[in-house]
Amino acid sequence: MALQALQSSGVTFRKILSHFPEELSLAFVYGSGVYRQAGPSSDQKNAMLDFVFTVDDPVAWHSKNLKKNWRHYSFLKVLGPKMITSIQNNYGAGVYYNSLIMCDGRLIKYGVISTNILIEDLLNWNNLYIAGRLQKPVKIISMNEDVTLRSALDRNLKSAVTTAFLMLPESFSEEDLFIEIAGLSYSGDFRMVVGEDKTKVLNIVKPNIAHFRELYGSILQENPQVVYKSQQGRLEIDKSPEGQFTQLMTLPKSLQQQIHHIMDSPGKNRDVEETLFQVAHDPDCGDVVRLGLSAIVRPSSLRQSTKGIFTAGMKKSVIYSSLKLHKMWKGWLRKTS
Repeated sequence: MALQALQSSGVTFRKILSHFPEELSLAFVYGSGVYRQAGPSSDQKNAMLDFVFTVDDPVAWHSKNLKKNWRHYSFLKVLGPKMITSIQNNYGAGVYYNSLIMCDGRLIKYGVISTNILIEDLLNWNNLYIAGRLQKPVKIISMNEDVTLRSALDRNLKSAVTTAFLMLPESFSEEDLFIEIAGLSYSGDFRMVVGEDKTKVLNIVKPNIAHFRELYGSILQENPQVVYKSQQGRLEIDKSPEGQFTQLMTLPKSLQQQIHHIMDSPGKNRDVEETLFQVAHDPDCGDVVRLGLSAIVRPSSLRQSTKGIFTAGMKKSVIYSSLKLHKMWKGWLRKTS
């Protein structure tokens, strides 16, 4: 099962986790501090660790965390756990980040998201924010036996494969596929214009082909629409209109709706299935899917980044943005040197 490839253990990560309330349905850590990346952010030892904590009851969790880790929060802490949860759930991408925290000698940031909101994002790609993080290799530190959550995690990976297929030619390499998958949640993200290294996706994929293969190998082996030549690292897919229609019909609901919105001419009032049938026969099918992704990611990433100014506080936001811009500048210098 592909989900098993996500699971890992690590003393460093578990020690950090011990500083937080225990009521977690899922906890994982990601980024250049966990998996080696190429480029200017390749210093794993000193890189910031990025955690996500999924909780069933955000009010209760924040209440306990405020008592344990009062200093982690910005000025919003004075509003109390109910207001913090309201901000978490109702603004941005449904996640509340505390940034630039020193914990056990490591610089970390951590996001808190409701289990229900995460499941919705995994299944429907409402924001493709934390769901997008989980399409790339992460280290799962803790996960309970929630069958619905586990099924949604697996569905998210399968949706990522299907979406990437629609944007790829008939024959391609494993690396091509993994680059498309890793780039899904960056489609239309304004931070890729200001704040992120432009080669970020390549830097994530190239040193981690084996981890992507571990994550997606069984899904590719079991998919009836692909010939997966794992020894050669090559794949072939069905690019007929019938094949593409089958793929389009299994896409997450929000992406289907965005494609429908883009392609449905005023006054025609077609249903989503009719629109997807038209797109399946369109030579620019992949470009339409990419536009649909951008329509999800762009507003979601912008709202979440705006929320981050308040959840981190102005001082930390300036420092964090400066670090991102410094990485982007170093990446540009490497390209031009």
